[in-house]
Amino acid sequence: MSTSFYSEAKGSDSDKKSKNGIDINIKENVNASEISNLIATFPQFKNTALNTEITALKYSLQNYLYAIDANNPSGKNRTIKDFEKSYKKIQKLRQNLNKDDNEVLNRYLVRLKTNISAIEDSIKGN
Repeated sequence: MSTSFYSEAKGSDSDKKSKNGIDINIKENVNASEISNLIATFPQFKNTALNTEITALKYSLQNYLYAIDANNPSGKNRTIKDFEKSYKKIQKLRQNLNKDDNEVLNRYLVRLKTNISAIEDSIKGN
């Protein structure tokens, strides 16, 4: 996975308390751990285009976690947009799935969105 957001700005501890910084410990965050587990266990489907878009979604999620860890709000915001773009493409591609595959995919997508929302709420709350 890419570490491009790491190189942009790691930030010191004093930066993490700043008004524009991200003040959560991603390594100890349960939601971040859940996202990492979902990335690692995401199933493969018979639809190649869907699998390609899922790979893009997983990269954006990994970069999202890297950006938070690096205290990089602009990188985090870019990766959220990338995630949303892939999510919308997946929603279109899933129309051709059988019922069981569609339910599995939906479970993963709902869990991802729920965990991202929880992280975003915790960042905004700080």
